[in-house]
This record gives sequence, structure tokens and C-alpha cells, in this order.
Amino acid sequence: MNQAINRRVFLQQSAAAGAVLAGWRSVMPATAAGANSKLVVAVMGCNSRGGAHIKALLGLPNVEIGYICDVDSRALAKGVKAVAAKTGKEPKGEKDIRRVLEDKSVDAITIATPNHWHAIATTLACKAGKHVYVEKPGSHDPHESETMVAAARKYKRIVQMGNQRRSMFGVIEAIAKIKSGAIGKVLTARSWYTRLRPTIGVGKPAPVPEWLDYELWQGAAPDRPYKDNLIHYNWHFFWHWGNGELGNNAIHYLDVCRWGLGVDIPRRVTWGGGRYLLKDDQETPDTGIAAFDFGDKFVTWEQSCSHDRKAETQSSITFYGDEGTIMIMGTGYKLFDKKGKEVTGQKTSGEGDTVRGAGGEDEHFANFVDCVRTGKRPNSEIGECQKSTMLCHYANIAARTGRAINVDQKTGKIVGDPKAMDLWRRPEYRKGWEPKV
Repeated sequence: MNQAINRRVFLQQSAAAGAVLAGWRSVMPATAAGANSKLVVAVMGCNSRGGAHIKALLGLPNVEIGYICDVDSRALAKGVKAVAAKTGKEPKGEKDIRRVLEDKSVDAITIATPNHWHAIATTLACKAGKHVYVEKPGSHDPHESETMVAAARKYKRIVQMGNQRRSMFGVIEAIAKIKSGAIGKVLTARSWYTRLRPTIGVGKPAPVPEWLDYELWQGAAPDRPYKDNLIHYNWHFFWHWGNGELGNNAIHYLDVCRWGLGVDIPRRVTWGGGRYLLKDDQETPDTGIAAFDFGDKFVTWEQSCSHDRKAETQSSITFYGDEGTIMIMGTGYKLFDKKGKEVTGQKTSGEGDTVRGAGGEDEHFANFVDCVRTGKRPNSEIGECQKSTMLCHYANIAARTGRAINVDQKTGKIVGDPKAMDLWRRPEYRKGWEPKV
């Protein structure tokens, strides 16, 4: 695809977002660093996504990774080595993010930890005067979502969430087409994701490995005994630490649905599904459909983690209009007329309306760094994208209570259901770890 056109669409979309949120600069800090000055960043969490953080940051000019922070000594050493191999200079290694935040030379941190750490670390960082890039979903529960957004506002910090589709040129162009009326009046969006996930088995109590500081890994979450099938990935499927497939993958797709439709808070959320295939330790649903009624618009999310569907795309986001359909797949999209024929006559680039754009990872980090330096609004600003995370929280609460959730569209709070509101936050935190703004 023609990159000049891509970037023009990207800039146009960013300008439109800026116009909608006029006054953003009034709550943002004065420029912390000039455009050409060095930015010192700490990376928290080096397994899986943390490696992508390191790679992206190393590709940006005048950005120094000053710290690698991880409770796994093996991952910490690996992260330090990766940075040194590229730069010739070893960053400092530290297992406790609180010690990193005490260093005034650190301008920003990136967070690639389990979900139960996302809002806690973000809030601590904002209070310490640091800017933050935090992985999705950004919060473990609605209360922590509220807390981290409040911290970003109070301390006037740039906080970007890892919804890379907000920085994918192909996706930005697709959303621009929807907004411009390319498929007419759009009232519905459907999203789905399929994946064959293996069993995690039944965990057994085990000694904590010598390479792991399990006490610090737990952070604010109340103590639970260490089991041999928990770390480093399977925590996703336990309510105590994770948010299941909704927080793991749905956040990406529901964010784009909400973005394209221009909606914020649903009035009603329902869930149908459960655990159907594997009988193991997982607590979160493997299969199901969530539906979000916004009053005048409607969104659905479908997940199946028990098999791969070779007959259809693994994941997709589809917008249905009265004049056509736009299907977003990966980093690009396809445009169809109302008879289902793929449109080829409305070329906006060298490749027509089947667009394949940049992957978004590097662009998303570059956008974050640019916003830290300039005070501009990031593409996936935490207050905006926590609205999307809240869709995941609502659906999980519906799944856990087994009933529809009714929401006050002004406050975002669940109404008429005290038991559902009991799941709004943890009943307790480990002493000294309560999130406070």
C-alpha cells in the first residue's frame, strides 16, 4: 500500500480525534523532554510481550532502556542481554518496580505484566511522575480501571494502552471509511476469535522456583499458594489474576467495534456460554457470545478456544451498514457493497479496497514516545480505551453471575444488581498495596 496515503489517512484520523477531544492539552503536562532529547524508559515484565516492548523501543531514536524489571531472574537477565547486544550498554536490572520508580532519571515505564499488575503499576508510576505504556486490558476489574484513569488525569501523565490496532494504517483507513459513509448507516458490529488452546491440567502445590519472586509476582492480589500450572501464561484463566479470553483478546476487537460505531457505555450486556471442552483448572469460559446493546447500536463478540475453524478467518471485525459491509482482518480490511460483492472501483490506494497496512507495533510505540515529548493525545489514550476494557469487564461479570447486566449509561455503573456490583472490585488487597490516587 502507498505509505504516503497511509500516513495522510493516519494524520487525518488523528486530527479528527484531536478535534473531538478539544481541551486535551489543558490537562496534559508541559513537554517533559524536547523532540531531540533522550527519553529514559524502564520495561516491566520481559516474558512474551515484554520482548516486543524491548524490540520496539530499541528501534526508536533517542530512547534509552535504562531498566529491565522482572520478578523472574531468568527473564530479567534475558532482557538485559537483549538491550546490551543492541546498544553495547547494559541497562540496570531490578525486580521491584517501586525501586525503579524512585529513580528520577526515568521518564516512562512500559508494562507487560499479568493483568492484576496493570492498573497497580500504572497508578504507582503516574504518582511517581512517569508516563506509561501498559498492555491490554490495562485493568483487572472496573474499580482498578477507574483508579488508573483518575491517576493519569490527576498527575497529568501520558498513558497509552497496548491496543495496536489504533495505530494500524489499514484499520485507521477502514474506520475513516465507516465514518465517511462508505457503507451507509452503520448500526451493528460483529467480532470473533477462535483458537485451539491446550489443557492447563490440574495444578499441584509445588515449591516456588528459585528464579521466581512469587511474593512480588502476586503484588496487590491476596496470597494464593503457588501451583505448578500457573506461571507464566495460565494465570489468564483464573479470576484472581486474569480476565479470560475477554481480557486477553476481545479487548482488541471490541475496541475497534466501539471506535467504528462511536459508542461508549452500553445499557445492557448479556453472555451465553461457558466451559464446554476441557475439564481442568481453568475458571474462565472457553466458548461463548457476549452482546452489547447501546440503545441505538449493537455489538457482539464470539469466542471459541476449543478448536480452530479452518473454514473461516481466525479473527475478524465486521461492520454492517445499509449500503455495504467492511470486514477488518489483521492489519487491513475488505469493503463489500450491499449485495456482497467486493468493491474495487473506489480505490483509495494502489491496492484498491483490500488494504494491508503496517503491523502497528512499532507505530504504536512511536506514537507513545512522540506524545510523551509533545503532550499530544496518544492514539490509545487510557481514558478512551478503558471504555473498551469495561465492555470486557461487563461481559465477564455477566458470565460470572449468569444473568444480564444493566448499566447506567451516564455513570457506567451496574444498576439493580448488588451481587453483580460485588464483582466491581476485589474484596481486599494485600496490606499496603491498595490502589490509591
